[in-house]
Amino acid sequence: MNSRLTYCVRYLTDEGRRSVAAGMVALALGIVLGSLCLVAHGYAASDSGRFADLPGVRLWFTDSGGSGTPIVLLHANTGTTDSWRAQVESFAAAGYRVIAFDRRGFGSSTAEPASGPQPATVADDLDALADHLKLERFHLVGVAGGGFVAIDYAAWRPQRLRSLVVAASTGQFTEPEMADMIARLEIPELRKQAAVYREVGPSYRAADPDGTRRWIAIEEHSRRPGSPSQPLRTPNTFAKLAAVTMPVLVIAADADLLAPPAVMRTWAAHLPGRSQWATVPDSGHSIAWEHPEAFNAHVLGFVKQH
Repeated sequence: MNSRLTYCVRYLTDEGRRSVAAGMVALALGIVLGSLCLVAHGYAASDSGRFADLPGVRLWFTDSGGSGTPIVLLHANTGTTDSWRAQVESFAAAGYRVIAFDRRGFGSSTAEPASGPQPATVADDLDALADHLKLERFHLVGVAGGGFVAIDYAAWRPQRLRSLVVAASTGQFTEPEMADMIARLEIPELRKQAAVYREVGPSYRAADPDGTRRWIAIEEHSRRPGSPSQPLRTPNTFAKLAAVTMPVLVIAADADLLAPPAVMRTWAAHLPGRSQWATVPDSGHSIAWEHPEAFNAHVLGFVKQH
């Protein structure tokens, strides 16, 4: 009887261990499959960042770290920090410290009314983040809507910038000349189309369906519902642009429906003499996403001079 009892206890113990092991395997498999599903649908939020509690906002940012000269990245109105993965990898490999953040109301960054004014400005949030990270001087790169903010910040805090890069952006200038030009070029009903048709070039959509799906997934998760738009600190004007003192690189996208080269040349003509111009062929508005190799080469070649 005792030997049979001992056997039963051992059997049940072994079975329990097997059940626990099976459960752990199932859990691990579920996690892996869940991750694969996210990737299959083209979206996986950045997991390498952290939050900075700043006035009025809990700001999500990524920082490659290191002692290299900082490059700060400002995403488009359809993007988040996840839009910059190709740039973070390339610029960090070149020895730079690369920082990107989700603008207030985008991605993982949330407004915190109890801690500061709302909606404030992106320039103020950027300056607070630079203070938080103890950045003395840095390169600033803005694409599309991020370019509006980059110009706004450059005019306000020129002493903090080593250089400025603005790509695929109308600059949101208030001059009637710009408004008239944009009205002439815009395709009727374009704004009613899905963002992917406005901002991703046809060649890229045709050649890279997986990349297009990833872009769509990021865009769909970019803006937090109900978040108000942050204004510029002061309206962008040609006179404001002419007072910018740091070296500037302007990069246009050849197939951009929103900010084609002709529009960008119009405002870039008002930059001081230390500006440079580059074009990425066959690229739509999402220039850094569609052609990261060409975009990164232009940026790195420029910032290395400064």
